[in-house]
Amino acid sequence: MGFGILTMQELETRINKFIDLMNKKNPEWDTAVIISRVNQYYFMGTIQDGVLFIKKDGSVYYFARRSYERALDESPFVNFDIIFPMENYRDAAAVIGADLCNVYCETEVMTIAIYERLSKHFRFSLKGSLDRIIFTVRAVKSPYELALIEEAGRRHNDFLINAVPKFLYEGISEAEFAGELYAEMMRRGHQGLNRFYKFQTEMGIGQVAFGESSNYPTSFDGPGGSYGMNAAVPLIGSYDRKLKKGDLVFVDIGFGINGYHSDKTQVYIFGEEPSKEICDAHSLCMKIQTDIASKLKTGAIPSEIYRTVMAGLSDKEKDNLNGFGNRKVKFFGHGIGLQVDEYPVIAEGFDEPLETNMFLALEPKKGIAGVGMVGVEDTFVVTPEGGRCTTGKCREIIVV
Repeated sequence: MGFGILTMQELETRINKFIDLMNKKNPEWDTAVIISRVNQYYFMGTIQDGVLFIKKDGSVYYFARRSYERALDESPFVNFDIIFPMENYRDAAAVIGADLCNVYCETEVMTIAIYERLSKHFRFSLKGSLDRIIFTVRAVKSPYELALIEEAGRRHNDFLINAVPKFLYEGISEAEFAGELYAEMMRRGHQGLNRFYKFQTEMGIGQVAFGESSNYPTSFDGPGGSYGMNAAVPLIGSYDRKLKKGDLVFVDIGFGINGYHSDKTQVYIFGEEPSKEICDAHSLCMKIQTDIASKLKTGAIPSEIYRTVMAGLSDKEKDNLNGFGNRKVKFFGHGIGLQVDEYPVIAEGFDEPLETNMFLALEPKKGIAGVGMVGVEDTFVVTPEGGRCTTGKCREIIVV
């Protein structure tokens, strides 16, 4: 597709950045054990059922259970004797030795069962978590990554503006509409899924809802809602909720290419012009997004941006902002890359300064009782001058 090639030099740079940060934050570390397939992809360029060991001395060992052959085909490290076949962790211990000493792992991903299997074949002391360290390394994108997210954003914007309206007609259900969107996204090069970091988060193409459905509570940690298909599948549109005249249409979806995502939301209204209440609420969200974007400068502190923006809003403006009723999120935006919900977050508690080429999705939204969710979301890259939008721009509600 003309996005460049994932090179060994790119992966070596990532590994070296990780080792440098581990030495700074956790100087006593000896071994990092990585089982997340997304993180394996980030460091090795292939996704397999396997385990990656990175040692403090810079040595790297990747053990692939299934498929070793595919790992050799895909990883730029194929000629450097660091990829090994594995039936179980005994095979890994035979190569690198059973004594790992001070180990760090992804505590948000490592299950007790996997930990116990490792403990059968390795002797180590578990010292802490890798999750924040790896997120910090992944947050600053390389030129290779930047090009992929930029292209995802370009296609994403074109899809939402020029393709989505043709699938809106009276009587179509949310579920059928989501299916039509998915098929068209695939025709436009979408990778077919959106990956999330948060444990047990399941998502189809995103949140797609008509009218008041977009205010309905879900377990998903985002401003929008959905009736969902049923209790077992709460985040895909309903077959029962069908489009009628006057409905808002809430489309909050990711678009992925070669593993990397953009995130964007567009709101439409079917069959009539939006009311003043709807327009005012949506305009407020556009204003907030523009304000935050101007503050996404190299060195800015995410928590300070959040507090400054919140302090400038009236109580009326804050009512049902970033959600509806009691289901409001406490952030204005989130990092994005190999997963949709990455570091950093525009929220309290995120006090590390922004760096150039971090990507964030800014999504101020506002619920309206009996009507639905309005608002915007776009993906921005941090620059010294402020956030540069890579998904077109925030737009007024599109009348269909």
